[in-house]
Amino acid sequence: MAMDKECMLLLPSVCALLADSDKPLPDDTSLEKLLDRLTELSEAGVSLPESCPCLLDFLSTVTHNTTCDPSILSFALKLGGLMAATEDGFTAVQARSTLDLSFKVQHWQDAGLWEDPCVRIGWIHGFRRMLLHPKALFFFVLSDSTKPLLQLQRDASLFVASAASQLLAHILLTYQEEDGSMESQYTHVIQQTTDYMKASLLPKDCTQIAPSLQVLQLLAMILNRAGPPLRDQLLQAVAASLEDVVEVGYSQLTPALMDIIMSVYSSDKDEGAPHHAVSRLLSAMLNANKAADLLHAAAAFLHGGHHDPVNTTLAVKVLLMPLHVCTHNSLLATVSAGDEHHVLTAAQLKSKSAFVSLICVSLRNAPQIALMPPDVLPCPPASIVLAVVSLLKACSGHHSSGCSDEAFRCLLASGKVQKCALEVLASLSSSPGANSTMKSVFEVLIQYMKNPDWDPTVLHKSYKAFIQWMNICTSFPQQLREDLMSTVQKRVCDPRWEVRDSSVELLGQLAGVLALKSEDLPSTSTPLLRAALQDPESYVRASVIAALARTLAPSWQQGAASHQGQADLVRRLLDILSEDTEGFARRAVVRYFISWFSSSPSSSPLLLDSVRRVLSLGSVDLDWEVKVHTLELAELLLDSVLSGRPGYGQNGGGRSYEPACALHTRTNGPGATLDAALGFLVDQGVISALLRCLVDCDRPVGLKASRLLISIRDTVCPLLADARDERTAVATCVSCVLPEEIRKMLERTPGDQDGDHRVGVCQVLTSLDLDQQSVLLSQSSDHVHNSFLSLLQDIMSTRAAHSHTDAGQEVVVDCY
Repeated sequence: MAMDKECMLLLPSVCALLADSDKPLPDDTSLEKLLDRLTELSEAGVSLPESCPCLLDFLSTVTHNTTCDPSILSFALKLGGLMAATEDGFTAVQARSTLDLSFKVQHWQDAGLWEDPCVRIGWIHGFRRMLLHPKALFFFVLSDSTKPLLQLQRDASLFVASAASQLLAHILLTYQEEDGSMESQYTHVIQQTTDYMKASLLPKDCTQIAPSLQVLQLLAMILNRAGPPLRDQLLQAVAASLEDVVEVGYSQLTPALMDIIMSVYSSDKDEGAPHHAVSRLLSAMLNANKAADLLHAAAAFLHGGHHDPVNTTLAVKVLLMPLHVCTHNSLLATVSAGDEHHVLTAAQLKSKSAFVSLICVSLRNAPQIALMPPDVLPCPPASIVLAVVSLLKACSGHHSSGCSDEAFRCLLASGKVQKCALEVLASLSSSPGANSTMKSVFEVLIQYMKNPDWDPTVLHKSYKAFIQWMNICTSFPQQLREDLMSTVQKRVCDPRWEVRDSSVELLGQLAGVLALKSEDLPSTSTPLLRAALQDPESYVRASVIAALARTLAPSWQQGAASHQGQADLVRRLLDILSEDTEGFARRAVVRYFISWFSSSPSSSPLLLDSVRRVLSLGSVDLDWEVKVHTLELAELLLDSVLSGRPGYGQNGGGRSYEPACALHTRTNGPGATLDAALGFLVDQGVISALLRCLVDCDRPVGLKASRLLISIRDTVCPLLADARDERTAVATCVSCVLPEEIRKMLERTPGDQDGDHRVGVCQVLTSLDLDQQSVLLSQSSDHVHNSFLSLLQDIMSTRAAHSHTDAGQEVVVDCY
């Protein structure tokens, strides 16, 4: 990769313009784009100092000109780092005596520019680009840059502070395995870093949490990737300070402390036991005197997936304690009311918000706990399921003897607990022994579904949990069927569209679950869904159509004959496709026919007539997703009639699946001719739909259409080159009517007054440059507009426009 001649000629002028400026560019993204382009060249092996000496001149000028705009100074610092990113480039830049001055903090402080975050960011990013080789680390240490980098860890700008942390971590991690020649410089950086961490870890008071949090986050980031030598050095240096932080007990620091512990556990997973300092720290965290800290520490440890029998057992106990206190479902049979953890948890009942937070943390970890080995679990997994059921009953107003008055007060009508518990109940369906709790689970779920006062989200999560438990149910009991359908019939008429939407979704999902069990939905479900097609909300109409597709799928797969009810439904769906003002419902209609066509083993006249109409309507829809789905339907027809023929599906068109439809046998079986297959595609409107979509203004539509047309061309048109093939004349006789846009593309005049001007399909497909069209559509518009040359020209033109613009007059920038 090299810079073209025009760019080489223009770049010096751009550099001179930028170096001579004390004002920012009107388009403040141009400098970043220019840096990105130069980075691409450098990464491709181009030596910027050697091939673009004007960049060295630019650096020298800007470094000495302290009146430059901070954005240009920032760009220069980043560019200097980029040019010095290789040892040869470093030597070339240093030879111009610009490197020392560029990265000398005192130079920018004396000029009053260090206060601008742009300059500080430029300094950090410049070093980050440069620090890829030993010479750069020598330079970093000898220029005493560690000190300002550590100061920037606490910068007032969060962007600067974050970038500074990334740079420090980069240095420590990049050089941790270098040879001995680097040892003194590397050790110097480590020593200064650990001194800084020890001095900053312990907050002076509760108002000084932020600096400690920043150091903890930095330490976790480094430890997560550090090898044994660096990891051990850091832990040995800060272990005592970390234990002091735990002892002080600031809850805001608990997540960051656990990140450190988990980072070391992760890095130690292939080396046996974790570092002893971290083991002590974890034990301290799991014996904290605050219930919230305890729970968060236990959850973080459990999510790490580490196998430490002692700490895992303790973490499970801590996490189940809130659920145990609420329900007394014998989750922790050996725990007494005087247990330290029990006392800490029970004390939180004085505050509803605090206790709700604890119970939700406990719930979210229940599914993982239920899957743990028996030697870790203090109770059978089924007990955890029943505890969640009891919790849901308490939330709905059922005050059992196992629930204290304080706990009941916290749980009653708590939407947060309800939603969390329902999500967890859905996940617990896969836990061992779940079958034994099924009766209790379905009872509470039906109870929740029947309550019209619940928040729509609560009902939605009840439905999702119901489906999850139906997956493990061996059959659909009659009583449960009746309870469910009577409830759903009411919910489909709910004034809230979210409830109606969830209710029809439930029927569709349930149909899919029952199909796997060779069972059908109750007979009342289909009429219910058809009536819901009149719903005023487009989201609901779309969900109804999707549910109908899943409900009718078994009858399609069995090849059931069409009946009047099916014909009426098809008419209604086609009306929606042609008249509905919302794209959601129209997309669902096309997907409905995709499902029908791909599921049906027979090609009934109703199905083929419907598909023809869908292709006609969908290919001219205003919604690009409708058109893409229409092309997917067209692709199914192509697969059905062309699959298995030479050339089909070789260039991205066609999915080359084994078609189950009898249509494949009729058009591609023994004795079937190519003209029959092609004629069928024309009659069904496939060719017309593809040609219309080829010139569509939406790129994904045109791209898919071009690929499908190429697939047809490569299957059909090679016969033109073989005059000895007796089928050539027949195949090329198949013709179609061209859409107006295609006529214009081929510079054809319209046909007769009836518009019945027909052209051979192969003639059209070979005349259109489909391959070039596909290549162009595969590219984004950037390949035309976002070139290096256009960027340089834009910088020149916008700077010129800016310099000649009166104060206050707007500069219009062509920013791609």
